[in-house]
Amino acid sequence: MKGPQFLIYINPILNTLKDMGGAGVTSEVIDSIIDKLKISDAEVEETINSGQSRVRNRIQWARLYLTKAGYIDSKIRGTWKLTDKGLGANLSEKDVMDLFKTVQSSFSNKENTSKGKTSKVVEDEFSTEEEEHSHNLLSIIQSLSPAGFERICKRLLTECGFQNVQVTGKSGDNGIDGIGLLEINDLVSFKVLFQCKRYKESVGSEPVRNFRGAMQGRADKGIILTTGRFTKEARNEAIRDGVPPIELVDGEKLVELFEKYELGLKPKTVFDIDPTFFEEFK
Repeated sequence: MKGPQFLIYINPILNTLKDMGGAGVTSEVIDSIIDKLKISDAEVEETINSGQSRVRNRIQWARLYLTKAGYIDSKIRGTWKLTDKGLGANLSEKDVMDLFKTVQSSFSNKENTSKGKTSKVVEDEFSTEEEEHSHNLLSIIQSLSPAGFERICKRLLTECGFQNVQVTGKSGDNGIDGIGLLEINDLVSFKVLFQCKRYKESVGSEPVRNFRGAMQGRADKGIILTTGRFTKEARNEAIRDGVPPIELVDGEKLVELFEKYELGLKPKTVFDIDPTFFEEFK
């Protein structure tokens, strides 16, 4: 396809969201696109100067163009939701190019101050304000000490509804960093073990298997939290048949959870002008 490389993700985003019922959270949508397009872990690991995955950066930029063109609703942060226009879309290559030119033209017509807040060139790709925010937040979390990351994971799990969360990490405990209790109702609760990996690189399948072995007979459920990402093999291992499933929380999911529970973040309101409102007053 002619034009920027991110345009190849326009239709995969639309089709993936349709398959997901019209909406999905950022990490799930991106992971699903990577799986459907059979993009290798090696390619996903390629980064731009900011340290972001080139593939994920391009998918995010394609999402921005779909949002500006009215195919995706951006009102709920961290959620990609198709509009009626998006649900009915079936874009040809020409349609994608027309979409790109229209949105690009709208960027060019904005004042420099506004344009600077909307997008900027990063290496041979682009970075949105939202993506920069996510990257900056993740960088701060990655800069914490190992003990600090364990403590902040404890805080996050507590915000998510876990009770009696304790950091227990110590040498010789096979990677188990803490334990908590998840109460389902007044009569049923689960003991949960968690592991914290303050990584920039990927977590493969072996750590998942080792963690499952360490938790055997000690808890009903396990969670691995990382500032990096999980390989496809790791995600397959986490839900392998015949063994207890393990929940995987990667860097993107961490950012979504920190935003949801406003941990270390101050919310702000941003307004978009609705030109149709003013039509009746002309």
